[in-house]
Amino acid sequence: VKLGMLANAYVIVTVADALEAHAGPRIVLDPVMVSTSGARLLDADALEALSQRLFPLSTLLTPNLHEAELLLGRRIHDTDAMEAAARDLHARSGAAVLMKGGHLPGTEVTDLLFDGSNTLRMQHPRLNIEGHGTGCTLSAAIAAKLAQGWELEAACRDAADYVHGALRHASHPGKGDIAVLGHGWRENRSA
Repeated sequence: VKLGMLANAYVIVTVADALEAHAGPRIVLDPVMVSTSGARLLDADALEALSQRLFPLSTLLTPNLHEAELLLGRRIHDTDAMEAAARDLHARSGAAVLMKGGHLPGTEVTDLLFDGSNTLRMQHPRLNIEGHGTGCTLSAAIAAKLAQGWELEAACRDAADYVHGALRHASHPGKGDIAVLGHGWRENRSA
């Protein structure tokens, strides 16, 4: 199961109740609560419901840096701080944590997975592309691989590679600056 933007505490509690009634699936929770621009998208009661009800049910949390900062109440300014944040979120939730590092400056983007024991850093060259939906795509790709029986680390690594490839093969329809991910890049590459 992949969860993304859940609008309010009522929706979060309803989803948690349904997941508890149908125990068993591995849950990838993309805690969408802060926009790319940094604007907060969830009220305090929704944030508490997310932390209290859905975090303990989740296999994997995939926060971006703004979301992790909101959850932990502190700035995350480098990859060492990302690792400390992932460890703290794991301690709080019991779930593995994939910290998305796209908001950190630099020539490489580092995503960091902490599964409770091991830390995996996945790095890709930063692309000069303003993509939309990369976090949602990443969590959905991980959930798809987990549903196929992949182990968590392999699923995260493959999903990160997939999103990077989709950004590399993005298109720019219309006159806007935002790129549309090239989701079919793996199939097109082999054709």
